[in-house]
Parts: sequence; structure tokens; C-alpha cells
Amino acid sequence: MNQAQWIGIAAGILTSVSMLPQLIKMIKEKKAQDVSVVMLLVLIAGLGLWAYYGFLKKDMPIIATNTFSVLLNILVLTFKIKYRNR
Repeated sequence: MNQAQWIGIAAGILTSVSMLPQLIKMIKEKKAQDVSVVMLLVLIAGLGLWAYYGFLKKDMPIIATNTFSVLLNILVLTFKIKYRNR
């Protein structure tokens, strides 16, 4: 792998785990009122398109990191809905 591929993989991993602290906080505190549903929906749609783009380009790092991000953000959305009245 060349330097550009390593940078792409590192960027994808960092982007993918960016919502992990928010998810952990939501689970610990059982509160999610400060998280925007619209932002999550737009983010999930964008990440889904990136994953689809990765499939079209047959680029495994793009596919893997964005698919993981979609799943993570669906979890955040799920907990946002679960804890909406707390």
C-alpha cells in the first residue's frame, strides 16, 4: 500500500469512530436530548452514499469504514429515540 492509501484508511477509521464517544455517553447517562435527529438522518444518508460509492469503485477501505459508520450512527439514532423523553 502507498502513503495515500494509508492516509485514507486512517481518515476513514477516525471518521468512523467519531460518534463512539457520543454513543457511550448516551448509554451511560440514558439521555439524548442534545442530539439532533435531522443531523443523524442526513449523516446516515451521506455515509450510506459513501459506502455505495465504495462498492461502485470496489474500494474496501471506503466500504468498510462507511458501513461501520452507518451502523454506529443507526445505533446513536436508536438510542436517541429510546431516550427521547428523559
